[in-house]
Amino acid sequence: MNDTPGWASPGSTPSDGRDPGASAPADRPGSGRPDEQPTGPGAKWSAQQPPPGQWSAPAGPAAPNQSPPPGPGWGTPPPGGPAGGHGAPGGGHPGPGGYGPPGGGYGAPGPYGGWGGPPPAAKPGVIPLRPLGVGEILDGAVSTMRTYWRTVLGIALAVAVVTEIAVVLLQGLVLEDTRARTLEDPSATFDELARAMADIMLGTGVVYLISLIGTVVATALLTTVTSRAVLGKPVTTGEAWRDARPRIPRLFGLILLLMLITAGIVAVGALPGILVSVTAGSAPGLALSFLGILGAVVLCVWLMVRFSLASPALMLEKQGVKKALSRSVKLVRGSWWRVFGIQLLAVVVTNIVASIIVVPFTLLAATLDGEGLSGFVDGTGTYSWTFLVITGVGAVIGSVITMPITAGVTVLLYIDQRIRREALDLELTRAAGVQGRGSGTPGATPGG
Repeated sequence: MNDTPGWASPGSTPSDGRDPGASAPADRPGSGRPDEQPTGPGAKWSAQQPPPGQWSAPAGPAAPNQSPPPGPGWGTPPPGGPAGGHGAPGGGHPGPGGYGPPGGGYGAPGPYGGWGGPPPAAKPGVIPLRPLGVGEILDGAVSTMRTYWRTVLGIALAVAVVTEIAVVLLQGLVLEDTRARTLEDPSATFDELARAMADIMLGTGVVYLISLIGTVVATALLTTVTSRAVLGKPVTTGEAWRDARPRIPRLFGLILLLMLITAGIVAVGALPGILVSVTAGSAPGLALSFLGILGAVVLCVWLMVRFSLASPALMLEKQGVKKALSRSVKLVRGSWWRVFGIQLLAVVVTNIVASIIVVPFTLLAATLDGEGLSGFVDGTGTYSWTFLVITGVGAVIGSVITMPITAGVTVLLYIDQRIRREALDLELTRAAGVQGRGSGTPGATPGG
């Protein structure tokens, strides 16, 4: 049975290989005995087969009036010679006993012989429906934002504005007030400092939670938009919301689960060092904690790459959290370094773009703040409302540009892995209403 729902057709190959019950093609000949009569849909082989050793090409030129039988793919004999027989001038393969013009088989010369090569891959939307290169994945994410800019930028802007307003208000009303009143007071007692630290940690956690909710909502909506953009079908913000809304709670649960897994691994890695610090001293315990945390980080990176395609699998295949994780593991298996490299490149590109936008706003905010740029550099300045508002504007602009690229790369990488493993390009071609197009990959089956 096939376990690839969503776009995958019932006959596509699952991620973990061919179906165990798959058999050889039914139209193969029998054992060669004259009395054997094959049965089944491919039983059209003649019972009388020629004796072996009679299939070699003729040694000499054939009659000039002999030409290949007509039919699709044979092409037109090239000009400048007779209608090529076997080895005839203008129609023979280079060398004795050939079948076509120099450089190919029957028909006009070309890189794939006279057959003209496989047809180009269908491209109904932002990417061609075939295995993608790294540049095509990044270009597809940018093309989605450029082609459907009203929907994409509208979603990103709405989420970024709401999130940043909540963050600025919380920082200005809670975090900065707590820092100014307690942490900078030299006469504060230990209990006051402890309460202030607890308030700051709580406020930071709330800020992170607000940002996480905004990221989840934007990822869900942009996943829907990108999946439609692959088919060349536009989608409005309302349609994207109606399609993604039932999956948002599960997507939120998936991201929380991944965060808990990461925190648990890091805690387990640091635990031996902490125990050694308590019993044997801080120096060996610190070294052991460093090694344990380093190993935990490596393990977390490995796991997060394996689980990195779970979000689009959950959204586009309508899967649960557990099934989405297993689907991501199957799709990434054997391609870990490729998936890691593409996602790392996307992170580097988006961070560079965000820095180009955010850093000037931060410097402008520090300059216009009460204590000027010097207070911001030496760390003595306070975060006034002027500083928070200006930096918030820069953060909104940066998120509007980088958020669609990050979500688009993840979705297109998921689609690319399914094309490579499950021939999803065939199903996408049918879903887009494109007929008579191939995969564009010479020497391979579509989607292979």
